[in-house]
Amino acid sequence: MCESGRLEGKTAIITGAANGIGKACALIFAREGCRLALADLDEPALQKVQEQIKSAGGSAVIRKTDVSMETEVKALIDLALNTYTNVDIVVNNAGISGGLYNLEDQDTDEWRMVYSVNVLGPVYATKHIIGHMKQRRAGSIINVASVAGVRSGAGGNAYSASKAALINFTQTSACEVGDSNVRINAICPGLIETEMTRPIFEHAREIGKESQLGKWCELRRAAKPEEVAGAILFLASDEASYITGQAIAVDGGISASLSLPGRKI
Repeated sequence: MCESGRLEGKTAIITGAANGIGKACALIFAREGCRLALADLDEPALQKVQEQIKSAGGSAVIRKTDVSMETEVKALIDLALNTYTNVDIVVNNAGISGGLYNLEDQDTDEWRMVYSVNVLGPVYATKHIIGHMKQRRAGSIINVASVAGVRSGAGGNAYSASKAALINFTQTSACEVGDSNVRINAICPGLIETEMTRPIFEHAREIGKESQLGKWCELRRAAKPEEVAGAILFLASDEASYITGQAIAVDGGISASLSLPGRKI
């Protein structure tokens, strides 16, 4: 199954691996020789990803995991360590949108759930793997944030605030463990068609406005999950050995400009 072997001999944990960016990461990591521990709440879809990897000669174990629960995240990490002995890479990809509610209409419990998944999930994973990585003096953690955490207008209040918090946690944790040769970075995707955003794409197709999606982006299009997975692969690999504490946008350039209505030709 190995292509260029950029992750040959390495082991990765990927959350939210049943669909979208997480699935794309699982497949491309496997093709690059990586052994995998995959997690998601959608167990049937996760099993299909595992079967696809194994049928191509790769190695993957799976666990249904609610990343908002610390005990479940720790159990996932224990599964990876017990199966493969070492963990080199963690991709904290699992996330929820929280919906597009006006501030006064958004329930407090919704805020708590968005933060529990989008922020505490990566915090739990980092907490329970970092000792192992520090002992080995090697490791790469990639948190999947969003351009919504950098600029307003790309998501709801709770979602955007949670991704901003995740970017800040990426930076503070990277500074804390840098002297142990452990790297922690964030990827900030723009508009990507995933399970989370699919309703937006399906609605646009129904009303004949699919071509309008991504029109404010400099590349004038939405991205595919594989395009984000490629950036995550780079950060996971030894090619990014001197990159840490960064929030890298994979957004077609939308965060590089004001992107005001009427400003694009």
